[in-house]
Amino acid sequence: MPLDSTFAVIAAVLVVAALAGAFGAVLRQPLIVVFIAVGVLVGPVGLGWVEAESEVVILADLGIAILLFLVGLRLDLHLIKTTGRVAVLTGLGQVLFTSVIGFGLALWLGLDPIPALYVAVALTFSSTIIIVKLLSDKRELDQPHGRIAVGFLIVQDLVVVLVMISLSTFVGQDSSFTEAIGLVIVKGVVFFAGIVAVTRFVLPRLLPLMARSSELLVLGAIAWAVALAAIGDVLGFSREVGAFLAGVSLASTPFREAIGARLVGLRDFLLLFFFIDLGARIEVADFGGQLGAALVLSLFVLIGNPLIVMVIMGSMRYRKQVGFLAGLTVAQISEFSLILVALGLSLGHIGTDTVSLVTIVGLVTIGLSTYLILNSHALYRRLAPALSVFERRTTRDFPLTEPVAIDVIVLGAGRYGSQLATNLQRTGTTVLAVDHDPTSLDQLTDQGVATLYGDAEEPEFAHALPLDQASWVVSTMPRVEGTLAALHGLAAAGYTGRIAASARTPADSALLQDAGIDLVLLPFQSAAQEAARTIARDRLEQDEEVAANLRPRATRTAPDSEGDPR
Repeated sequence: MPLDSTFAVIAAVLVVAALAGAFGAVLRQPLIVVFIAVGVLVGPVGLGWVEAESEVVILADLGIAILLFLVGLRLDLHLIKTTGRVAVLTGLGQVLFTSVIGFGLALWLGLDPIPALYVAVALTFSSTIIIVKLLSDKRELDQPHGRIAVGFLIVQDLVVVLVMISLSTFVGQDSSFTEAIGLVIVKGVVFFAGIVAVTRFVLPRLLPLMARSSELLVLGAIAWAVALAAIGDVLGFSREVGAFLAGVSLASTPFREAIGARLVGLRDFLLLFFFIDLGARIEVADFGGQLGAALVLSLFVLIGNPLIVMVIMGSMRYRKQVGFLAGLTVAQISEFSLILVALGLSLGHIGTDTVSLVTIVGLVTIGLSTYLILNSHALYRRLAPALSVFERRTTRDFPLTEPVAIDVIVLGAGRYGSQLATNLQRTGTTVLAVDHDPTSLDQLTDQGVATLYGDAEEPEFAHALPLDQASWVVSTMPRVEGTLAALHGLAAAGYTGRIAASARTPADSALLQDAGIDLVLLPFQSAAQEAARTIARDRLEQDEEVAANLRPRATRTAPDSEGDPR
């Protein structure tokens, strides 16, 4: 059924995706697999609603930019230093070994040398977007295998750039490969230097101004991410690299947790279009004829790629669990693999049969690897004894940051919350105050109270709090709806400590008690009672003083008549 307008197309795609997602949830299927299937359904192979060059692509590109921006936002220089070496060696090693073994395997399957080379290179690239989305959903981006995986996936993206440059020399360009590489290096240096300059001289002055409005701060962050993604794309780098660097540039600012929490929902919505676009690009011309070779290559990607990563990481003395969990992230091929073979087809280097072969491998590996990653820990427990061969006798422990020792977290740094935080701090209690007003936080910082910028009403923000250390979380937010939203976030983050909250009215108090609050604070009632007691004490003191002044005059005796001078 043809659709006449872009709006109608987007609306129809969203309805189909929502219904398919609900059906997939009933069957307990990963949403990524469901949404890719929706893309196949609404793409050229199916209903024909979504074409290769459509508005869906723009939304998908925005989703990719925000996703990689959030990944960069979670990193800092310490993590880059600790994962840099293993990320580079593992990324380059996996690309090298997969290319060599994959080339030999493709030749064994009967492919000619040029198509075999394309297939081998296509098998080396893993999907950064899919892996980061899965690890993010599992809350494993900050774990050792998550950090390492993100590192070597970024290395793979840089290798993709070099491969695309190599192929571009065949498309009527006058410059040689060496000149093209040199130009990219110069562009990269200029690009990186510009980001460093803006990060050092502009953002420290601009971000506090934007932070006065949480909406403006989020808008500024999105603009920065998309702008650097676009600049990176224009300069010959991938959008992923530009957006990732945009996130890294803000990772050391006090606003990163607030930005990250506000963008998670937008990221998930826009990534829906990425998976739909990925499915819409899939075209299988000769499914039956390529099925046998595709299954062989798929097994190599699903089993061989993780083994290569495990061997490399084991040789660097990483534990078998870290190597296994990181290795599973390369058990699929990337959307760049499909772009690579499409470019090879346009150059006349390969035929449609090779494109179909890589497409089938992509469908099989993306689908199965999603299940493997979602069930990675259960799979590791089953295979752990056999994986000892990849672990050396002396292993290294991945350096982790020490948890922050916080006793009480105060959500809301208004008049009541700031006074509560200050008084608790004076008793020797370690307090963390959270608010989205930079001015209030600055005042508390001057008084020695630890602060964190963010909106506690955002459910995702709770994951940024040091909940493992806190015995109490106290909400002093003025709106009871905000406190209830924070409660949902704390529950989702697995907080098991005690919770207190302030209420302004008896109705609010009842709502909080129904929600399971351990202690309801009544600041107005308590203040009124304390004021009444103070006034009453003052009146009693005044009455006693008056009585004391009057008592001597009342008991003074009159002068004796004999002493009367008259």
